[in-house]
Amino acid sequence: MPVFKTPFNGYSVRFSPFYESRLAVATAQNFGILGNGRLHVIDLSPNAPIINELIAYDTADGVYDVAWSESHDSVLVAAVADGSIKVYDTALPPQSNPLRSLKEHAREVHGLDYNPTRRDSFLSASWDDSVKLWTLDRPASLRTFREHAYCVYSVAWNPKHADVFASASGDCTVRIWDVREPGSTMIIPGHEHEILSCDWNKYDECLIASASVDKSIKIWDVRNYRVPVSVLNGHSYAVRKIKFSPHRRNLIVSCSYDMTVCLWDFMIEDALVGRYDHHTEFAVGVDLSVLVDGLMASTGWDELVYVWQQGMDPRAA
Repeated sequence: MPVFKTPFNGYSVRFSPFYESRLAVATAQNFGILGNGRLHVIDLSPNAPIINELIAYDTADGVYDVAWSESHDSVLVAAVADGSIKVYDTALPPQSNPLRSLKEHAREVHGLDYNPTRRDSFLSASWDDSVKLWTLDRPASLRTFREHAYCVYSVAWNPKHADVFASASGDCTVRIWDVREPGSTMIIPGHEHEILSCDWNKYDECLIASASVDKSIKIWDVRNYRVPVSVLNGHSYAVRKIKFSPHRRNLIVSCSYDMTVCLWDFMIEDALVGRYDHHTEFAVGVDLSVLVDGLMASTGWDELVYVWQQGMDPRAA
């Protein structure tokens, strides 16, 4: 399957919600500690296992995450280490990009998520312990959500309820929010160590997953969150990112500092149904295509992006 080499360390990869062959990749120099960043937009070749770069955008600081607009097929937003969110439009010439830079966060922006139901707004999660709500037609954020006591690493909209989202933090909690309410509506003390990622199940709006430095993934039912529905153990280091399948209710994919990508069926006893060990450094970004069932992508600090079909060897040509 195709592989793409990036000049910097990979941080995040996202499939386009409009074009089944298009992805965006966020990268940062020097493992994101200090240096530049680059946002790549890449296309899978229809006739050969190769990846072509459509365009790349350079930033003065590392890019930690990227999210595609759900309403404009050429627009994407990037989370940058200087605390800004850069907005790009691939339909415009390079000199016209970025379209704008949204700068309110006091520290690094680490996570982004575009609203898949309302499609007009997105969220940013930052190391300044806050989450912000944005729309592209306004230069300032609509609202700031401050309750977490430490860095917010991940944020995810509920796929069925347009006003509900979740945030995952280094304070060891997942918080559920409704933008119509003044504060969070639920606090899940999910792990005893930092929580690095969260995601909602795409078929059951009450199920949410959390991934932690404690090496585990937990599935929660928000109607009764005292005990997790399932605990997935199998990674040997911190679990960096998780994504529920957009095509199959029980499937979830994860990537870890143990350099592996794992596929899980959380409803069966032997939940680990696939392990991919193609990365040679921390695996920190993973995604599943909304448009093609079983198509997966990952990126890591080995400066590589892999795209493959579930069940295949990512390194196979």
